[in-house]
Amino acid sequence: MGERKKSRGLVGWFIVLIVLAVVGVAIWLTVRKKSDHSDSVPSVPDSPGAINSKYSDALKVAMQFFDVQKSGKLVDNQIEWRGDSGLSDGKEAGVDLSKGMYDAGDHMKFGFPMAYTATVLSWSILEYGDQMKAVDMLESAKDSLKWITDYLRNAHASDDVLYVQVGDPDVDHKCWDRPEDMKEKRPVAQVNPSAPGSDVAAETAAALASASLVFRSSDSTYSSSLLKHAQQLFNFADKNRGIYSMSIPKVQTYYNSTGFGDELLWAAGWLYHATGDKSYIDYVTGENGESFARWGSPTWFSWDDKLPGVHVLLSRVNFFPLKGTPNSANLHNYRKTAKAIMCNVLPKSPSVTSSKTDSGLLWVSEWNALQHPVASAFLALVFSDYMLSSRTGKISCDGRSFSPVDLRKFAMSQADYVLGDNPLKMSYLVGYGDKFPQYVHHRGASIPADESPSCSEGWKWLDSAQPNPNVAVGALVGGPFRNETFVDSRNNTMQVEPSTYNSAVMVALLSGLVATSSVVKTFA
Repeated sequence: MGERKKSRGLVGWFIVLIVLAVVGVAIWLTVRKKSDHSDSVPSVPDSPGAINSKYSDALKVAMQFFDVQKSGKLVDNQIEWRGDSGLSDGKEAGVDLSKGMYDAGDHMKFGFPMAYTATVLSWSILEYGDQMKAVDMLESAKDSLKWITDYLRNAHASDDVLYVQVGDPDVDHKCWDRPEDMKEKRPVAQVNPSAPGSDVAAETAAALASASLVFRSSDSTYSSSLLKHAQQLFNFADKNRGIYSMSIPKVQTYYNSTGFGDELLWAAGWLYHATGDKSYIDYVTGENGESFARWGSPTWFSWDDKLPGVHVLLSRVNFFPLKGTPNSANLHNYRKTAKAIMCNVLPKSPSVTSSKTDSGLLWVSEWNALQHPVASAFLALVFSDYMLSSRTGKISCDGRSFSPVDLRKFAMSQADYVLGDNPLKMSYLVGYGDKFPQYVHHRGASIPADESPSCSEGWKWLDSAQPNPNVAVGALVGGPFRNETFVDSRNNTMQVEPSTYNSAVMVALLSGLVATSSVVKTFA
């Protein structure tokens, strides 16, 4: 009898221990789950925190390149060696294409990369306008954006006609002169139903839709006009499918498009944010998503490939769904692919790309090497802020966890490399720091402002051994080779030519790094 009582007592204590263990495990799992989604995530302020002077100063430099590149009748010109130019652009076709921006170091206006520049600039304002405002850069950014969208709106001459180029590249590249002195003919090129260009038309739609959100509160009439053009252009692009560089063969040497599916999804994503119309979500999650999204396959964000931007932009919808947004599996696939893009760039991720220099710079292309790392860093920064604001503590890359702070550190590493934390201790952002390229491949910067050479007379300044007499402030040059060497020579176009789309991603990245990121807000 005594033995039986003792046995019962042992059993009772055993049951108590089991219950306590279960309770303990439950508490541990609860705490762990909570830490994944809340406690481990730094607080997110409603307004920018302390200003980081390095990134603030760099942003103020980077923003100036848009003024360097402006065409047309300049207003409040801040670049003393620039003046009015391209005033007759488009006149022969009965459209005013005088505004817009020159593409790079020459005087061409290519609509495809210019529209991408506007879309990225809009996105940076929408995500980081508070930070821009904190350092007095918001109005400058909006002014530069409007200079492009004025051009793009005029370029959409009718429902199914979009002018996508000003200047003949063969003629333009036979000259070395200042834009103020151009005398060569500047023909225009268009896409239309018989010469389709779904990629450039959809990219222009994305630019105008995103910009409509930027100007919605300050100029509702202008915003509505941009949105109307965006919707018409998207319909034109979707209905008349084709690659613009097939319709305009001359552009293939400069901005050959590899497809239009990414731009269609990109435009639809921006139109959803601009309108709230569920049909655009249906577009990206339905048959078109299945055909074009390449879920699970990370690529590199650029003027040609918008898919990484699409995945991050649409992950925003998944993180912060608007009222009535369907919670479809394919919508979640965009967020999963955005996460894969992050895992592809995080330095300690098991699936990190091997495409990088010994110093940690992402390196994808020999030509214009800095475009991809800067653009990737911007996407990482945006995604990290989505995680912070949604209280998402981590993402998993093949079993290894990474926090929003890890993504931000990666973004900072790429920005710091550009600004001088590299083996050459050189800033690749012209005008920032004590050491930066002096022989930028840029006609206007290379020719003294008091000279007015003809098309053929200016070549002596291309070959001159002297540094540029004018500083193309804010230019982000092509950057180093994979072995991290850099040859500062005007004839080294691959490494020393800047572009407006490089500046767009640099401004976007720096804007997000200027201060502690504020909480993500709805674009509308």
